[in-house]
Amino acid sequence: MTVVRVALPVPLRQHFDYLIDANAQVQVGCRVLVPFGNRKLVGIVWQLDPNNSFDSNKLKPVVAVLDTDPVLPALLCQLLSFAADYYHYPLGEVLISALPALLREGRNLADYQPKAYQLTDNGKQLDTSTLKRSAKQLALWQTLLRHQLTESALLQQYSRATLKQLIDKQLAEEIIVPPQPFSAPQIAAKGLKLTAAQAMAVTAVTQAFGRFERLLLEGVTGSGKTEVYLQSIASLLSQQQQVLVIVPEIGLTPQTLARFQARFDVPVLCWHSALTDSERLHCWLQASTGAAAIIIGTRSALFLPFWRLGLIIIDEEHDQSLKQQDGFRYHARDLAIKRAALHHCPILLGSATPSLESLHNALSKRFIHLPLPDRAAGQALPQFELVDLKQQVLQFGLASQTLAKIKQQLAQGSQVMLFLNRRGFAPALSCQECGWLTECHRCSAFTTYHKQSRQLVCHHCGASKAIPRQCGGCGSTQLKPLGQGTEQLEENLQQLFPNVAITRLDRDSTRRKGALHQALEDIHGSGARLIVGTQMLAKGHHFPNVSLVVIVDVDGALYSSDFRAPEQLAQLLTQVAGRAGRGSCGGTVLLQTHYPEHALLQDIINNGYASFARSALLERQQTCLPPYQHLAMFSAEAHQTDLCQQWLQQVANGIAAVATVQLLGPIPAPMEKRAGKYRWQLQLYSANRSSMHQALEHILRLVSSWPLSRKVKWQLDVDPTDLT
Repeated sequence: MTVVRVALPVPLRQHFDYLIDANAQVQVGCRVLVPFGNRKLVGIVWQLDPNNSFDSNKLKPVVAVLDTDPVLPALLCQLLSFAADYYHYPLGEVLISALPALLREGRNLADYQPKAYQLTDNGKQLDTSTLKRSAKQLALWQTLLRHQLTESALLQQYSRATLKQLIDKQLAEEIIVPPQPFSAPQIAAKGLKLTAAQAMAVTAVTQAFGRFERLLLEGVTGSGKTEVYLQSIASLLSQQQQVLVIVPEIGLTPQTLARFQARFDVPVLCWHSALTDSERLHCWLQASTGAAAIIIGTRSALFLPFWRLGLIIIDEEHDQSLKQQDGFRYHARDLAIKRAALHHCPILLGSATPSLESLHNALSKRFIHLPLPDRAAGQALPQFELVDLKQQVLQFGLASQTLAKIKQQLAQGSQVMLFLNRRGFAPALSCQECGWLTECHRCSAFTTYHKQSRQLVCHHCGASKAIPRQCGGCGSTQLKPLGQGTEQLEENLQQLFPNVAITRLDRDSTRRKGALHQALEDIHGSGARLIVGTQMLAKGHHFPNVSLVVIVDVDGALYSSDFRAPEQLAQLLTQVAGRAGRGSCGGTVLLQTHYPEHALLQDIINNGYASFARSALLERQQTCLPPYQHLAMFSAEAHQTDLCQQWLQQVANGIAAVATVQLLGPIPAPMEKRAGKYRWQLQLYSANRSSMHQALEHILRLVSSWPLSRKVKWQLDVDPTDLT
C-alpha cells in the first residue's frame, strides 16, 4: 500500500491522506472515492506518496479509483491551485467546482463517452441461417458486417431491442470511440470589409498567436468588435487550435453561437447554466478531446479542459456578472489572464466601456491597447439630450418632450427603446392615508409589487406573499403602487400607443424557455415597435431599427456609497445608448433626470465614456482606491447584529497586529439586513498585494479557533466588485 493526498470538497483549508494499492493506476488530477466521517466523498488526487504523510496505520484506504487518466489536466490544476491561493478558498471545493455535475457525483466517465458497435469474432463467423427467423437482427448483422456503427447512427435505423438481442447472443459488442480533434476548415466564410482600425486590431491579435499577450479592444458601440473576434479566429482555426469565448450573460450565448456557426465550418459549442447535466458533460468531453473548435460560454467555461487552447476572448470584459458573487468568488476575467499565461496564448478583452482596471493596465502599457473610435458602418454615434424633470407634469413617468419624440419616431416606422432598471409593476405599495410601505420582514428593503402574479416579492431574498387587503399601519384599504417598474411601464405604453407592438425584456418576461429567443425575433422584425426592459437590453444586442433610446429614470444610481457606482452608471448609460442608431437612421438618447447639471451626466454627454474613464482613474489615484490599491473584504452575517460586529472586530485587531493594511470598518452593509440576518463588513486596502495576502493568510489560520466563528456566517472576497 502507498499513500495519496486527496483534496476533498469540504470547507477546510487542508488535504487528507489515504492508503491506496501500490499497483493502482492513478495520477494527480484523477477522481477517487474515499471515506470521510460517516460519508463517502469524491475527491481529487493532489499528491502521490507525500513525504510528510501521517502514520499509515492510522489512514483509511481509498474506496475506489474512478479514473485512470486525469479529469483535470496539469495546466488546469495549476490554474485552480493558483485560484485557491489567490482567493483564499479551500482547494478541494475549487477543484470539484471545475468538474461537471455528473463527474462530481462520481459517475463513470466511460458511460458518457461516444459509443459504437461492431461484430465480435463469433459474429463475424456466423452462419446467416441462424438468424433467418429474425429479419431485423439479420439486417443489423449484415450492416455491422460491412462497418461499425456509432450509437446515434445505429438507432436511426434499428431499435435498441434488436441491438440488445445481438449483444446477448455475443454476436455484437459495444466499444468506446474517443472523439477526434476537429479538422481545420478548408475555406472560411468571407467576413465583412474591415475599417483601418479593425484591420490593425486583427493584425495585432494574429501576431500574438503562440505567445502570452494581453490585448484590450476598446471600441465604441457598433464599432464591429465581434467582426474583429471572427477574423482573428479564422487564421487560428486553420492551425487546428481551439478558442474560448466568454460572454457575460446566458441571454447573449444563443445569438453569439449562431453568428459563429454561420461563419465557421467547425464544431461550435455553448456552455452555460441552462444546459442539462448530460449536455454539460458532452461539451466538457468535446473540449478536452479537441472535437470542439470554439466554446462560447459564461464565466464557468473558463474551467473547461482544452486540447490545444490558442486564444481566449472575453466579451464585455467590464461586466459585473464575470465575478462570482457567492461561494468561490473568482473573477473570470482575471483568472482567464492567468490561464492564457499558462497556455502561452493571447487573451483579447473587448468592451465599449472597459473597466477602469483594464484601462489602467492598457494606459500603463501592461496591455496592448487597440482602440476602435468609430462605428464600423460609418454611422454617427447617438446624440444625447437631457430632459429636466423638475417642474414638469409627467404622464406615466414620461415628460411631454419625451412623449413627443417617441410619437415622432413611431410615425416614421422606427423602433423606440425605453430603459428602466426596475422589474415588476412598482417598487412598493403605499398607504394613501398614513404613508405605510410594504416592506420585506426579512430584509432592509421594500417588496416589489408584481401585478400579473398578484404577489409582493422581495428581489433580495426571494420571499413572496399575497397582496394585503389593508394597510399594516392604520388598517386603511387605500393601497396604491408607489413608483414604476417595467411591468407598469409596459401597461401604460399600451394605453398611450394602443396600435403599436410592445416587447418587454426583463427577468420575469423571459423566464419561460424560448421566451427570450422569441422576443429577440420580434424585435428584429420590421415596423414600429416599443421595447421596454432592464439592463438585459444593454448586453451587446444589435437592434438596427432602434432610432430612439429613452432612459426613463437615471437618478437612482447617481448617489451611492459604493465608489464603483459612477463607473457602473457610466458603463450602463453608454451601453444602453449604444443600442440607438446602429442601422441606416441616426440615433438619439433621452435621459430623464431631476439633476441635469450633475457632473457625471455632463461628462458622459459632452465627452463620452473614454473621457469619463480617464478622469475617474485620476480621481481613484488621488483617493488611493483600486486599481491603485488592492482591496479585500470580510463580510459577516448572523441573526444578532452584535455578533457580526464583534467577529469582524477580532479580524481587524488580528490584521492590524501583523500588517500595515488600511481598514475600513467594521461597518453595517449598505443593506444591513437580508434574508433574516444582519450583515456587516470590513474592507482592507493595501498598496502592496503580497502584504495584503500575507495578512489574509495569517488571519485565516486564526479564524477557525475562535468560538465566535461558529456563531456567524462569514466570507472573504478578494478584489470585490460589489460592496453592497
